[in-house]
Amino acid sequence: GISSLFEKTLERCSDRQIFAAPTIVTGADHLAHVREQSAHIEDIRIIVEPEGKNTAPAITLAAMDLPETAVMLVCPSDHHIEDDVAFKAAAEMAANLAAQDWLVAIGIAATKPETGYGYIKQGSDLGGGFAIDKFVEKPDLATAQRFLDDGGYSWNGGIFAFRAKTFLSELKAFRPQMAEALRDAYHHGKGDGSGDDTVLLPDAAHFSAVTGESIDYAVMENSKRIAMVPVSMGWSDIGNWDAVHDARKQDDAGNSVAGKAELVDCNNVMVETDGPRVSAINLRDIIIVVDGDDVLVTTADGAQKVGQLDGAKNQRR
Repeated sequence: GISSLFEKTLERCSDRQIFAAPTIVTGADHLAHVREQSAHIEDIRIIVEPEGKNTAPAITLAAMDLPETAVMLVCPSDHHIEDDVAFKAAAEMAANLAAQDWLVAIGIAATKPETGYGYIKQGSDLGGGFAIDKFVEKPDLATAQRFLDDGGYSWNGGIFAFRAKTFLSELKAFRPQMAEALRDAYHHGKGDGSGDDTVLLPDAAHFSAVTGESIDYAVMENSKRIAMVPVSMGWSDIGNWDAVHDARKQDDAGNSVAGKAELVDCNNVMVETDGPRVSAINLRDIIIVVDGDDVLVTTADGAQKVGQLDGAKNQRR
């Protein structure tokens, strides 16, 4: 069968000469999937968040669970990366900087004026990477084009490397309340009752006191110890269906299909179905996804707004 993006993320970090066994932070809704798709991996650790609070708390729980001196590589599980060799090289460069107490972002070489991603502005050369001048919010199209022409800007793909201790001390400096609530949630956490110590369930009451925030806002944009390693590795953020379509093989009319589908007189249409047959006629710039009982139909432009659906909010990681 087709590997999930999560399985591919695990596979990409499976070389034990370079990477330690993974720590996975997930929500209860996805725990069964995570256990099933990672069952073959030894020494895995799974931390189950009581609720989704964005990336800073998730990363903090993992940092608290690791030895202080451990260099963490933070990898979102829904990314498409074509060039694993380039990814590993970037990870090793980032780890070298992280060992010198930098908080390192992996900067993705921008290939088009993309308005859906944040950007990183490259600063002075650190040897094996660069300081970061600043993190920049998602730009409008004219600004994105200027960033592309300038060449000193990379996409912020949400892939980071740092020592657990360095990250936690920066978090404590900038978000003391978050750090304390998470410390309590972590220390009052317990196993899942199965007898093995694979799974940790942080305490829900302490965790609920945390304000959800991204690692960018909470730490990276405040820290003076930020660095980046630029890489070109055929990356796309598949949290974005448009990017899935871009990453897929397309016919002459720009259509891509996974599963049973028939397209007649369609342009730039993507269909992904895990069962039911989809027939589409005379459509332009549409994305159709069928997953069991769930059906999503959106324009390519609307794909960015999937997170606003009630069904997605409950599942939001």
